[in-house]
Amino acid sequence: MLKFITHRPLWLNFITAVVLAVALFAAFILSLNFLTHHGRSRTVPQLVGKTLAEAEKILDKEGFDIVIQDSVYIDSLPPLAVIKQVPESDAVVKVNRTVYLTLNRSVAPMIEMPNLIGFSYRNAIMNLSSVGLSADTTYKADFAKNSVLEQLYKDEAIAPGAKIRMGSRVTLVLGTGVGEMFYGVPNLVGRTYAEGKALLEANGVNLLVLSAQGVTDTLNAYIIDQNPKRYNEEGEPLRIRSGQFINVKLSTEKPVIVDSTINNQPLQ
Repeated sequence: MLKFITHRPLWLNFITAVVLAVALFAAFILSLNFLTHHGRSRTVPQLVGKTLAEAEKILDKEGFDIVIQDSVYIDSLPPLAVIKQVPESDAVVKVNRTVYLTLNRSVAPMIEMPNLIGFSYRNAIMNLSSVGLSADTTYKADFAKNSVLEQLYKDEAIAPGAKIRMGSRVTLVLGTGVGEMFYGVPNLVGRTYAEGKALLEANGVNLLVLSAQGVTDTLNAYIIDQNPKRYNEEGEPLRIRSGQFINVKLSTEKPVIVDSTINNQPLQ
């Protein structure tokens, strides 16, 4: 082969090289149409709202590749529904183009429950919405009208930071404000804190501890003083509305219960 080339005239070898180069270049140019699918295009179909299985079937039929790019969670959409596509529908692209999809997660992610105690109802709803939660409401007699007193999940108190699935519904216990119903102030002195609290909550009245020196077990501590008291200075019974407070002092020692307004007889 080498002898064949070296025994030919130089000008003939040069012409042969040029012809080969032109032929190779022409072959390359002519193959570009095939390699790049020149002139062959497709319109990207509408995929948003369809399931992943439906999207795969459509794209495979139209000659597109598919890549799952991301996933988010929207509780109002079915699992694995297409939320976003790139390129968008009706875009004209070359065949064998890749379409990137964002899907709705099949399982809601776990998030942290925010601390809503003390928030107004409006602010609490805004906070819940921002993390993907919703709420029902119930009311409890309390002077803090429309303020969140408790936050519940499945009828149990849920602590701030506790894990809960996005899309869940929690219950907000809101204050009703001072109520319209009046009740006679009960005598709490001599009762335990737990007994007094249960008695007051039945009528929507709140119990506030002002002093508890030496007390380690609040529920079983005894009430030794209260304000307002059962009677005023004239011996007339006092009344209180739901949502108001009775302030108490606690002690580990049970007091002697004597009411001077009823002939010093012990209260029942």
